[in-house]
Amino acid sequence: MTQVTDHGGGVRSIRVPIPDNPLGTTLVHLVDTDRGPVLIDTGWDDPASWDALTAGLTACGVVVAEVHGVVITHHHPDHHGLSGKVREASGAWIAMHALDTAIVRRTRENRPDRWFSYMADKLASSGAPEEHVAQLRAARTARLSTGLPAFAPALPDREIVPGELLDLAGRRLRAIWTPGHTPGHVCLHLEETHPAALPGNGRLFSGDHLLPKITPHIGLYEDPDDATVADPLGDYLDALERVGRLNPAEVLPAHQHAFTDAPGRVRELLAHHEDRLTGLLALLETPLTAWQLAERMEWNRPWDQIPFTSRNIAVSEAEAHVRRLVKLGRAEAVPGSDPVTYVAL
Repeated sequence: MTQVTDHGGGVRSIRVPIPDNPLGTTLVHLVDTDRGPVLIDTGWDDPASWDALTAGLTACGVVVAEVHGVVITHHHPDHHGLSGKVREASGAWIAMHALDTAIVRRTRENRPDRWFSYMADKLASSGAPEEHVAQLRAARTARLSTGLPAFAPALPDREIVPGELLDLAGRRLRAIWTPGHTPGHVCLHLEETHPAALPGNGRLFSGDHLLPKITPHIGLYEDPDDATVADPLGDYLDALERVGRLNPAEVLPAHQHAFTDAPGRVRELLAHHEDRLTGLLALLETPLTAWQLAERMEWNRPWDQIPFTSRNIAVSEAEAHVRRLVKLGRAEAVPGSDPVTYVAL
């Protein structure tokens, strides 16, 4: 697979591997500006990923020390992981939406044992069996006994403000807030004529918000310090419609490949989630916990073949969908149930 793709108009993408992940690679985009090259996302913090990124830059005629800035679509490690190393090598600034910067700051400051305890409690409240929750408790104990250092992603030094143009000399790149996959996820709209004169409004760097063949994970916004009952799926669906109305000529996502017809892809995703909500309502004719819902939902493999970490993600996604149903008045939590069960109305 070609490591570097030239999209024209001073925009290229570099395939940076994600270790042990079915997604395979992150597409790190390189945008030329009058003050130097700027990266959109950076890839996973791994030696092989760093080698791929720097080799890709070299293939583009750039050395990492020349990078002027780093724009992060969202805080996940396959996007933000190498930002700190890029900044160390170049002095580049790092920009991120304030809500995701808050997550980075919390990750750096919180004790790992607190996070493990929080997640174990969340899983227990979702109805996870004790043998599953016990694995998290064991991981917490093992981490404490080995004294492993806390995960410390790079703290951004600039804020991406939705609706505003980023400070990129000679380019018009506007931030579009698209929460759902994370609370501070942003897409970036390059408000310039498409270099191949494709019909539509410029190009969109879509991060994980809009992908050509897969749907991004929409789970819960996990924050041990915030008891707000958010609606991530509602946030995502609203943001999808906003992106569809932009009607970009081309979408440059962070995974898979570039594509056109963003409004068509948005319609497919809206229909997918409506079908999933309808399917959940049928399941909720009988009261079920979020864990029981996840066990019965359709995934890319049978439940008994889904590994431990992926089950945690699946339960989070199930709860995000049932929260949407509750907000729409199509389901409710059963009063007094512990763990909480939900039922269709």
